[in-house]
Amino acid sequence: MTVKKKILGLMGWLVLCYAAAALGGIFTPGEAYAELRKPDWNPPGWIFGPVWSVLYTMMAVAAWLVWKQCGFAAQRMTLGIFFVQLALNALWSPLFFGLQWMGIAFVEIVLMWFAILMTVVAFRKVSRPAAWLLMPYLLWVGFASVLNGTLWWMNRG
Repeated sequence: MTVKKKILGLMGWLVLCYAAAALGGIFTPGEAYAELRKPDWNPPGWIFGPVWSVLYTMMAVAAWLVWKQCGFAAQRMTLGIFFVQLALNALWSPLFFGLQWMGIAFVEIVLMWFAILMTVVAFRKVSRPAAWLLMPYLLWVGFASVLNGTLWWMNRG
């Protein structure tokens, strides 16, 4: 694989991951979120943008590391799992912020966490650095799952 193809590939993975971010970013916390009862350990709103920016970059680099091993055809199943978790990632914000379906968003984010875990396991077989790059994402989505479930519980009814 040429250097040019590797660079274009990395750019493609970055665009893909940030496109998922942009899709989810259409739906942002609004007045309804501001009015929710929140746990004391709820992070300040300003933290989410920087954290997600770093995580999307790490996700793109991880997928790129797997892709550049043998290309998409050879890693179809492994990268397919990555696409599933990325689609679930893009779906969460419309469910939680857009439709305000906290319970369904909670189920969805738990499924996303398992999809990320499956991606880590699949990536580890191809590239250990790629798997390690996804670990902060797995941990953050684990935290976000607990937060989502807590918000749902605290604001039910």
